[in-house]
Amino acid sequence: MNTLVTPCLTASTPALPLAAAQQHGVGQRLPTAFELRQALPRIDRLHAQVEDHREQIRDILCGRDERLLVVAGPCSLHDPKAALEYGARLARLADALQDQLLIVMRAYVEKPRTTVGWKGLLYDPRLDGSDDMLQGLALSRELMLGLLNLGLPLAGELLQPMAVTYFEDLLAWGAVGARTTESQIHREMASGLRLPVGFKNGTDGSLGVACDAIRSAAHPHRHFGLDLHGHPCLLRTDGNPDCHLVLRGGHGRPNYSEADVASAAAQLRKAGVSPRIMVDCSHANSGKDPLRQPEVLAEVLRQRRQGSRELFGVMLESHLFEGAQSLGPELRYGVSITDACLGWEATEATLRAACA
Repeated sequence: MNTLVTPCLTASTPALPLAAAQQHGVGQRLPTAFELRQALPRIDRLHAQVEDHREQIRDILCGRDERLLVVAGPCSLHDPKAALEYGARLARLADALQDQLLIVMRAYVEKPRTTVGWKGLLYDPRLDGSDDMLQGLALSRELMLGLLNLGLPLAGELLQPMAVTYFEDLLAWGAVGARTTESQIHREMASGLRLPVGFKNGTDGSLGVACDAIRSAAHPHRHFGLDLHGHPCLLRTDGNPDCHLVLRGGHGRPNYSEADVASAAAQLRKAGVSPRIMVDCSHANSGKDPLRQPEVLAEVLRQRRQGSRELFGVMLESHLFEGAQSLGPELRYGVSITDACLGWEATEATLRAACA
């Protein structure tokens, strides 16, 4: 949990001159997190729902609940209509399988890029390079509220720390990606969140940075940040005890085998953190072939049946239709414009088979 430390300013505290501010790239003013939350509020019923879903995930993470946690959904959201249709289908499936699975929908509105490209609904909601972040903020929060109204728990990637306060009150689970797990800023941010957070192993497959991240996020921090009103401030965090490892493979090699899981659990124990592990069925673990994700899930289930106490969850990249498409003027409905995804029919069949 974040605690605000009120700054002590005096009349002599210098302000940044307008000319200097312009030189530093000041552009369109965006609403503060407080203003956006006021305009698009989380009503009491949804507040209780989010808190309940967070507690259910904690129970699974700690072993009090033996269900499998499944984080499934599009690589990134780009079409609210398709996202809501997918969400409605996923909500019905989640209800049907709730005795054995806790299904959480990926509601990713930011997309990390290795170099350049479309950065997500939050940044470029019109998909045309106009980067209307004012519209992106409102559309992203409105879409998340719509998905919450379907009864779904939501997952988000915690990519831009300044954006987290706009949406973290709607999320049941968060992920820190392979490119940012090593970032001190993201570890500090995670230490102040009141939701479980998964840290992915490095893009090279190494686990050390993720182990360090989990340890760091579990501890209290004092760090620079912004309050809900957009003011720079010193934040004190309590530490987040609900962080864990996500295995996603690396350098073209998967890391979800029985030997890999045992090695990861041993490394986590040595680091003094929880050996509970989630497996990302996509990325290097599937060889970047979305149709191989069910194979990865099947192996996770086999290990659980054989008595593995470490594996508690999986991630699936899934959309209405399989594959991916390039961003352009004519887009196919329900097809990812970022990473290729498993189609809905295969997703439903895979998750039903997991409960057979």
